[in-house]
Amino acid sequence: MKVEDVLSKLSKSKFRNSFKLKDKEIEYINKKGLDVIEEHCYKFIKDRLSNKIILNDGKQTPMKGHPVFIAQHSTATCCRGCLYKWHNIPQNKELTLNEQKYIVSVIMTWIKKNME
Repeated sequence: MKVEDVLSKLSKSKFRNSFKLKDKEIEYINKKGLDVIEEHCYKFIKDRLSNKIILNDGKQTPMKGHPVFIAQHSTATCCRGCLYKWHNIPQNKELTLNEQKYIVSVIMTWIKKNME
């Protein structure tokens, strides 16, 4: 699925559309830079979503504390259940590198759009 298409589909969800970057998160992004935020994003995806089995699936992504976490909830990349439902990425298998890159692309596109 194309990033723009999935973001358009997600924007129609009242829940997904309720997440916004606040001034504090925008300041953090501006201070760290988008490259560092993207590095954080890759690490979060690898550490929290890429394993075949995730014991706390659905609860592994905080609702606040980092711009990437907020973006993950808005883009339905917060857990394997949402990845399956919204992005058709199968559960109970390790994420491929291409899947991880796609997820990061969705998140970073959302962050950039919400910085405007």
